[in-house]
Amino acid sequence: MSIKKKIKKIPGKFKFLFTVFFVYSIVFYFNKSLAITGIEKTYIMLIKIIPLLLFVLIIMTVMNLYIDSGKIEKHLGKDSGIKGWVYATIVGLLISGPPYVLFPMLKDLKASGMKNSLLAVFLYNRNVKISFIPVMMYYFGLKFTIITSVAIICFSILNGILIGFFVQDTAK
Repeated sequence: MSIKKKIKKIPGKFKFLFTVFFVYSIVFYFNKSLAITGIEKTYIMLIKIIPLLLFVLIIMTVMNLYIDSGKIEKHLGKDSGIKGWVYATIVGLLISGPPYVLFPMLKDLKASGMKNSLLAVFLYNRNVKISFIPVMMYYFGLKFTIITSVAIICFSILNGILIGFFVQDTAK
């Protein structure tokens, strides 16, 4: 078997791990302090996202145990109507944390029948940070905060409509 075929058989996650290890090794050889700083920052980031990963794992477990794909299809699928848009908007506003932590959960929802347009609305509405609203009001005023938040919500719906128009739903 040729080397190219052997390399193609290696899963992408291991290729990525090897590449990162290789780059860190080169950086470590030329600049130890930079490599150590990079490793420390990676460790700190990992410690910060572990609680979020656990939270998402718990949500996914609860969803798999108590919510069947029929319910998701009903509330967030192609026949969900206005109700689906409202649910996607509200959940997008309420959920926090980095989006890459939520991607596994969103993948499961999509596989269960969630529309691409509602997925876009959910992701877009994450830009309204409920915890930052008091700070925004303090620095920029109530009028600015309300107009910005409403604009984000409205554009999330427009974004969802455009995604729904241009990207076909493939699940179910």
